[in-house]
Amino acid sequence: MGKMKVGVQLHPQRVSYATYAEAVKATEALGVDTIWNWDHFFPLYGDGEGEHFEGWTLLTAIAMLTSRAEIGTLVTCNSYRNPALLTQMANTVDHISGGRLILGIGAGWFEKDYVDFGYEFGTAASRLRDLGEALPIIKERMSKELPPPVRNRIPIMIGGGGEKVTLKLTAMHADLWNGFGPPETWARKNRVLDNWCAELGRDPSTITRTVSLTREDDIDDSLDAYAEAGCRHFILMSAAPPNYGRVEALLAWRDQTNA
Repeated sequence: MGKMKVGVQLHPQRVSYATYAEAVKATEALGVDTIWNWDHFFPLYGDGEGEHFEGWTLLTAIAMLTSRAEIGTLVTCNSYRNPALLTQMANTVDHISGGRLILGIGAGWFEKDYVDFGYEFGTAASRLRDLGEALPIIKERMSKELPPPVRNRIPIMIGGGGEKVTLKLTAMHADLWNGFGPPETWARKNRVLDNWCAELGRDPSTITRTVSLTREDDIDDSLDAYAEAGCRHFILMSAAPPNYGRVEALLAWRDQTNA
């Protein structure tokens, strides 16, 4: 069994930058392995309007506020940026962070972002098609970046659970996969990913399996089930600042499991 990792996704909604920055620093000080934000323009829960920060510019700040944890956007919406531009952005943040970036990406889904910012929402199928076209461009562009990435190449995480397309793209292109629970749902998606790896000739052990833990995931009861199903990286989704006691409980489970 590979070593377990723990991350926290700090939601950049309804929070001042000063409070968010302190939460980032405090979360890293607790000993997490990864720190994430998200790629949206409006709050995702509660009132649909309110204070909110853009993902990639905020990720640059996270890079400067931290020194050890890996960082990333969980996950970037492919529709919002040209893939070549996104690759140069990722390379820049990789250098700022000293090689700690994980490039998270997905097809996008939050219609309000698209409508209010003038992007074509399209359909789930068209957004997945665009993601499939963007991933090879990102990987090719990454090989041409000057200076090259510090961690060459930057690991790619794909988020999503679509069994016909998203998990196939994951098997084709990703170094990490992120899915959601409950554990039995996550386990089924994970088996589908393994099947795609077998069909495409990809070693499934080369893809790290991660889960986003929501408020419905019980820290005491769910973790062993996810681990038994193959998860090795647990990411707690949280407002900023997070419930530090919940983060500490997750870290204690990690340390005990890894001992």
